[in-house]
Amino acid sequence: MSGDALAIDDRGRAPYQQALDRVVYLLDRGLAPTRKVRAFAKGRAILDELGSDEVERLVRSGRLIALEGIGESINSVVSAAYGIGSASYVEKLETDTLIPLGSGAELRHQLKGDCHSHSEWSDGSVELRSMAEAAQALGHQYLVATDHSARLTIAHGLSPERLAEQIDEIERLNAEMKPFRILTGMEVDILDDGQLDLPNEWLARLDVVIASVHHRIHQDRDEMTKRLVRAVANPHVDILGHCTNRKVLGNKRKPSSFDADYVFAACARFNTAVEINCRPERQDPPEELLALAIEWDCRVSIDSDAHSPGQLEWVNYGCDKAADAGIEPERVLNTRTADELLTLISS
Repeated sequence: MSGDALAIDDRGRAPYQQALDRVVYLLDRGLAPTRKVRAFAKGRAILDELGSDEVERLVRSGRLIALEGIGESINSVVSAAYGIGSASYVEKLETDTLIPLGSGAELRHQLKGDCHSHSEWSDGSVELRSMAEAAQALGHQYLVATDHSARLTIAHGLSPERLAEQIDEIERLNAEMKPFRILTGMEVDILDDGQLDLPNEWLARLDVVIASVHHRIHQDRDEMTKRLVRAVANPHVDILGHCTNRKVLGNKRKPSSFDADYVFAACARFNTAVEINCRPERQDPPEELLALAIEWDCRVSIDSDAHSPGQLEWVNYGCDKAADAGIEPERVLNTRTADELLTLISS
């Protein structure tokens, strides 16, 4: 290749960028350690500063590896992108992180969107446009932007003022990306007493509201029951997020204790869906609680809770789980089109 015009594809990304972006996507899909993902992202940033011509020159001269911050793995991935050496690293990742579909294959085919996602507006790793483009590439018709509310400072939660800015950005993106749609939303913290971390007048402006517990997870059983019931009874809440708050991988965490019959009865009464949170470390709710939610005739929402593009594929896990539980597609919120979803949750 003789220059940038030839070295860059029609999406504006040079071969090294395409390769490193794909590795980051696959590492995220496979729930790789954050430090590993960041190493590849940092490597891309280092090469971006050099420019595609210089990167190609270093690759072909065998001197890319000499750059600080460029290790063996990055060097092999980038070199392979220019036809030098083996592409085995990426090929292995493609295979090892693949999420096969079993019983939920048909249900996955019927999903129209994803109701739980995060972007750089809070604790996600990429801008909202990138999340939307990845969702669109997976065949979704819409993505709900549900960044965290202000109380979750560790996740850079959104104040009402920042939420207003995000809503403006969503309006601009929707004008550019139609017919794909980004729906406005938020994952709102459920406070200790069951109230929500956003005033009702702001909740009313959003398309989809997820209410979740992120602190005092092991509150007294009776208090937690009252806390959850009060939250799901709020007319602006559409989905109860990761209801037990458990972690089953990595730094494991015991589930919250609450009267599930009482909580799911309230969800059914107030038309608040129970989320099937597809994150591998959450797998929430457990099978026995999901069965109980179905007994109470609750709706469900199969959500990736993705914080990066690769994690959007985690809905595969939830589709298998829902199918194994005998959940009919009609009970799943996100088998609806965006307009159908908005009509359903507003009724």
